[in-house]
Amino acid sequence: MESKDWFLLTSLAAIWGSAFMFIKISAVDFGPILLVTLRLLIAGLVFMPLLLRKKYRFLFKSHLPGIIIIAIFSNALPFTLFAFASLGATSNMLGILNGTTAFLTTVIAYFWLNESISVKQIIGLCLGFLGVIILVNPANGSSTIIASLCALLGSLCYAFNGNYLEKFHSNSNKKVLIGWSMLFGGLFMTPFAVFNLPDTIPNLNSFLALLWLAVVSTGIGYLGYIRLINRIGAVKTSTLTYLLPVFSILWGAIFLQEKITLIILGGFLFVMMGMYFANSTKVKIKN
Repeated sequence: MESKDWFLLTSLAAIWGSAFMFIKISAVDFGPILLVTLRLLIAGLVFMPLLLRKKYRFLFKSHLPGIIIIAIFSNALPFTLFAFASLGATSNMLGILNGTTAFLTTVIAYFWLNESISVKQIIGLCLGFLGVIILVNPANGSSTIIASLCALLGSLCYAFNGNYLEKFHSNSNKKVLIGWSMLFGGLFMTPFAVFNLPDTIPNLNSFLALLWLAVVSTGIGYLGYIRLINRIGAVKTSTLTYLLPVFSILWGAIFLQEKITLIILGGFLFVMMGMYFANSTKVKIKN
């Protein structure tokens, strides 16, 4: 990869790694459902100037089924689960548990896409599972059981979506799929948000956190993600998954003064090793 590709990859990991901190800041005041609704609607507006170009407009109808699936399983549902999880977990815990997406994707691919699995990948799955057990342990005061389960279910949604894209939309236009799915995800959440409005107006910090989540982490972040895939491919781009927990721990410690306990560190190491082994070997389609 060229130096600018490394810069974009690291920048994107830093931006997405910060998302858990900003979710933590804003979810209390906005409430998880309203936060996710506004985040997706604003992010969708960021994509609008691109989506309304003539060369993308005519793709909307053919991409609509995929847009709806992605809107729910890659946007509305996982964003909401992580927002609820933030009410009972530290931001660094959210980042680490989000890292389980990598090996959950491998498990789903084995059963759904009929992909083979290597010994290294099995070792990775076992290490990752052990890391999750360490993190979800009630002795870990950094997260409640419910918060951890919400985060894991959110990661499962991301894993499902990755395999869905691979199976049905490998040749589809990613800008059209992702951009419209954000707007549709926000519209899907709007009726729920109407009945879950906060009792008081959120403070300035919460509004600023929402804007960062919507414009930078989601809108600009996904534009950078698509650009990176087009430049270096999906496989190399997926390596940013390894950096997300690192940055989530870093930002949480610096800005939220979150403690990095031995339990968190141990679980983090097992999850990272699991991610490495689970993705270290190319899978082959079964005959």
